[in-house]
Amino acid sequence: MAVKRNRWLVISVLFVAVGAFVALSILPFFSGHGNRPATATHGGGLEASNRQDELEAQARGYEAVLEREPDNQTAIQGLVDARIQLGDIAGVIEPLERLADLNPEVPEYRVLLGQARQNIGDLEGAADAYRTVLTQRPGDMNALQGLTALLIEQERPQAAVGLLQDTLEAAPQTNEVSPGTVDVGSVQLLLAQVFVEEEQFNDALRIYDEAIAADEEDFRPLLAKALVLRDIDRAPDAAVLFKQAEELAPDQYKDQVRQLATGGETPETLAPDVDTVEPSAAPETEEDGNFVE
Repeated sequence: MAVKRNRWLVISVLFVAVGAFVALSILPFFSGHGNRPATATHGGGLEASNRQDELEAQARGYEAVLEREPDNQTAIQGLVDARIQLGDIAGVIEPLERLADLNPEVPEYRVLLGQARQNIGDLEGAADAYRTVLTQRPGDMNALQGLTALLIEQERPQAAVGLLQDTLEAAPQTNEVSPGTVDVGSVQLLLAQVFVEEEQFNDALRIYDEAIAADEEDFRPLLAKALVLRDIDRAPDAAVLFKQAEELAPDQYKDQVRQLATGGETPETLAPDVDTVEPSAAPETEEDGNFVE
């Protein structure tokens, strides 16, 4: 099970590597913080305690502002940030919902809301958040990956397959109306990964082959297929694809590709440092003031 979970994270991060995800910073944030407060630890107890006091004071300050100005988005964003750093994920729900309602054109807020609900066990609420985004933006990769992962967590792989197959089936028409709405290659990778999770390797390899044929310059399906081939004891075939993937990968990812090729499948090799990432990836607006992206 641990191997499968690591593989899921690795492939998910591959989407991020080439910019398929709009909101890079929000996706891994909760996995780094979880429901844990910023408590004091040995060797840095005073500093950690002071930091927690500072965050709690910031949160109270933002709450006071919102009592006077309920729609002050700078204060709402600041409260979300402070509560996440405090590990108060349940406390993030209400202000995030407000942000999402105030900014329907910014889907990242509602995706982050879905992640927060999923983190506290509200799976139905999480699914509603992801589906709301997909109703408006059927190709949103943040929402697609979030909902797919949620369905896998619920042990509903066929529902995940159906979601992604429907997205691919509708992609030509969707992209004709609004070019670039659905990143077909990224959706294919996500669908193939569901098949890998279910050990339907032939189906996964078929999808990878389709993705490779569609875009010969994309290193992701080559790498993903190589990982599967290695797992099913086809190491020589995998070695060829690993080499091709490394040659095609952007320079900043070649080292990570080589590490995966030699068996270092830790998702952190490609993922950002979640402890230094801000929770909001939404674009700054005049109303948002100087809130850090």
